[in-house]
Amino acid sequence: MNAKDVLYPAVLLVVIVVAWQTAIRLLAVPEYLVPAPSAIAGAFDGALLRHAATTFGEALLGFVGANILALLTAIAFVYCPPLERSFFPFAIALKTTPLVALAPLLVIWLGTGLGSKVVASMLICFFPTLVNGVKGLKSVEREAAELFASYGATSFETFWRLRLPSSLPYVLSALKISTSLAVVGAIVGEFVGANQGLGYLVLVSSYHMETPAMFAAIVCAAAIGLILFWAVGLVEARLVFWQKVDRP
Repeated sequence: MNAKDVLYPAVLLVVIVVAWQTAIRLLAVPEYLVPAPSAIAGAFDGALLRHAATTFGEALLGFVGANILALLTAIAFVYCPPLERSFFPFAIALKTTPLVALAPLLVIWLGTGLGSKVVASMLICFFPTLVNGVKGLKSVEREAAELFASYGATSFETFWRLRLPSSLPYVLSALKISTSLAVVGAIVGEFVGANQGLGYLVLVSSYHMETPAMFAAIVCAAAIGLILFWAVGLVEARLVFWQKVDRP
């Protein structure tokens, strides 16, 4: 990451904030409709940060758990095709089911605590990594596989030294997608049943027409997604060093 990667977004952010603040003042927009950036900044306090920390923890646990499970499932699918044919349609069905329809069931089964939010985050993160993991593990060139076989490589050696490295660009791309999905899943879970977290804060703020607090919670949710995306981007730059990757 060089200076321009930070400078350009920072300058654009400053321009947007100044234009937003000016427009609110000139047009006299009521705060309950669209608050000024200064009002949103005033809503940042210790309580907001505690709610953000809760959502971050839920999203991180869901992100890690879902992707580990998805990678293990992808490996099982590649090495056992009947397993893929049997279970992949159910994975698609799970993906196409709206999370908002499943979240109430998770609250009933797991309660309003951490578990239901983590599982909601896992459900929405699981499918992209599964699909890209299967595709990546199958992307090995035939000549490379034949070369490994000619040297008498075992299945584990072929997996560790050939299939897994070949799949990294696919898997890491899916992980980037999952960073934002993890936050979405955690917040949806909080919407349905919670007593803390950014989703809970948004609901409570909407009941009391505290629009600046709602905007502040949305900013925090976006920041969490950016942090996770940036972290995956750093890992990608380290692991997939043989090809040019997008800067986080």
